[in-house]
Amino acid sequence: MPAQVPDKLSATISLIIRCLEPDTTYMFTLWGVDNTGRRSRSSDVTVKTPCPVVDDVKAQEIADKIYNLFNGYTSGKEQQTAYNTLLDLGSPSLHRVLYHYNQHYESFGEFTWRCEDELGPRKAGLILSQLGDLSTWCHGLLQEPKIGLQRMSLKFLACRYSEIKPYGFSWMELSRDLKKTCEEQMLSVLYNDYGDRDN
Repeated sequence: MPAQVPDKLSATISLIIRCLEPDTTYMFTLWGVDNTGRRSRSSDVTVKTPCPVVDDVKAQEIADKIYNLFNGYTSGKEQQTAYNTLLDLGSPSLHRVLYHYNQHYESFGEFTWRCEDELGPRKAGLILSQLGDLSTWCHGLLQEPKIGLQRMSLKFLACRYSEIKPYGFSWMELSRDLKKTCEEQMLSVLYNDYGDRDN
């Protein structure tokens, strides 16, 4: 990212930006590069991304739906509906469906046992294998009695730089007259808070 340093000397900051996966630890080595191509001393940065976002209200609704599908005689169509619903959830939401199901309906059979009984070991195995896709840290958070879903808005600057050739770009040939146009924008972000905040 071309930029001016605080002492207003012409310089370039090289910054790697990428989309980060949730529940993952990343290690980066960062350094500055001036317009002669010289690098600053490097800095190592470790980033631990948060757990995947879950909609706990929807997870409760799905747990109720699965119970109703499994309750009594389960037709082939109901089995397929339950299988498709659970297979499409992904690990975080599946953890919450399991949690809510066992909280409300365990007296009728624990969730994993009911899946195996209703869907058969092969299909149940495909679904339940997703439960191992989370870290121990995120698995622990998903056992909280209450998980809220919040939305926040973040301001950021979206900048464009003129006179940069798409191919063969060299930091050493960067023009001192490089023009930067920035526009403030808003980004809507969903996140979870864990535990009962009413206490």
